[in-house]
Amino acid sequence: MDEILRVEGISKQFVKKSIFSSKSSVVKAVDEVTFSLNTGETLVVAGESGSGKSTIAKLILMGINLDAGKIIFRGEQIENTPNSLKKIRMQCQMVHQDPYDSVNPRMKVADIVSEPLEIHNVGNDLERKKITIDALKEVKLEPAEDIANKYPHMLSGGQRQRVVLARALVLRPKIIIADEPVSMLDVSIRAEILELMKQIQKKNNISFIYITHDL
Repeated sequence: MDEILRVEGISKQFVKKSIFSSKSSVVKAVDEVTFSLNTGETLVVAGESGSGKSTIAKLILMGINLDAGKIIFRGEQIENTPNSLKKIRMQCQMVHQDPYDSVNPRMKVADIVSEPLEIHNVGNDLERKKITIDALKEVKLEPAEDIANKYPHMLSGGQRQRVVLARALVLRPKIIIADEPVSMLDVSIRAEILELMKQIQKKNNISFIYITHDL
């Protein structure tokens, strides 16, 4: 299999200040982490809460700056420049833990899913609408046209997480980082969402980084 992502010796520490004194302490969130991810592969990052799993995801997407190390995507090192950041952020999408907080409650589903297309100037209005409806169908939100016109509060937790998945899919990414994507959902629908993610991965040959505390 072809290597699509390599993380080399990445580190990140934060300075933690006390509200009761002037003293501060250094917290090593990520300490010299190295791994590689192949095309179509799933890599699981498992660890207890507070162990730095989500920080690794933010570092890959350059949401926060590295203290040390390299992120190499499709053979090129990602730098903190507009072109380099656009490359990784178009082709590496995030599915967050909380389907309630990761969508804008004031936006309709169609606008939530199509937002990445607008940000990256993909297609015209008609093309974006078709891509959005196709993505909703792909995550099994039917009838897609009706769901597209709803607001998040009108959907269940499982449906909202499907909307988040659809939003991740519209740019046809090479990698999806799933940060505890089912931990906030009812036990009864967790397996359903995981099976859907597996089907999406197989159909589109997407690489997954799956973050979890649940072994």
